[in-house]
Parts: sequence; structure tokens; C-alpha cells
Amino acid sequence: MSEHNASEQRSAQDDSTQGWPEHLPVTQVRIARPTDRLDALVAFYTALGLTTLGEFHDHDGYDGVFLGLPGTGHHLEFIHHRDGSPGAAPSAEHLLVFYLGSAEAVAATTERLAALGHAAVDAENPYWRNAGAVTIPDPDGWRVVLVPNAGI
Repeated sequence: MSEHNASEQRSAQDDSTQGWPEHLPVTQVRIARPTDRLDALVAFYTALGLTTLGEFHDHDGYDGVFLGLPGTGHHLEFIHHRDGSPGAAPSAEHLLVFYLGSAEAVAATTERLAALGHAAVDAENPYWRNAGAVTIPDPDGWRVVLVPNAGI
């Protein structure tokens, strides 16, 4: 890596700790997706370590659950319409990545999910294998990557 690129990378990392820019005053980020396996997804992601932050029932035909880490503004929302709606899971490269901070945390989380019948699969991208990460499909087939380092 050139000195210039290394400097840009450090600058980007430094900026990530400064908060949101003034022109984008975000207070929360939520990723939402439909499913026909709402109960199975809640069981999977709570076994992963997320907590149920809220839920709703029969709101114009939709049920939903908000999961996340208490005290953070980062949430997952899973919704189910009474008539069904999710469609097919994306490719093996559509990932939800959790940086857990240690190999021990990855192993413990992998064991909890395996006990519920969720086995690890080979990552499509060799980067994740080389990083010591574990890839586990959730009940809808979306891939969750558990990474032993702390991230950027």
C-alpha cells in the first residue's frame, strides 16, 4: 500500500469515530426485510446475541420484530405479511457481518447457533476464511458472518 493510500485509510478510520456529518443527522439505522419465517429468525438472531427491542402485530396485515443491541442505534427489523412476501434469498455474497472482537466470541456464538441446527458453511469469498470468520446462513438463507476481530 502506498503512503498516500495508507494515509487515506487512516483518515477514513478517524472520520468513522466522529459521528454523522451535519448534512446527514442520522439518529438510528435500521435494516428491514420481509420473511415468512419470523419466529425462526427471532430465535436465530436472539441466539446470536441480539435482543428484542420491540414488535408489532397485525398492523395493516403485517407483524414485525425489531432486534438490536440495547443502547445503540443499529437495528434489524423483520416483517411478515399475512399473505406472504419475502421472495428468494440473495446470493452467497449478500452478508450481514458482525465483528465480535475475539476468536472465543466467534466460537461461542457458532456453538449457540449450531445447537439450534444452524451449521456453518463455506464463505463464497476467501477473504472471510482467511480472516478466520465463520459464515452461517440464517433461516431465510441470508448469510451472517462472524468475524473474530473488532472491525474498522
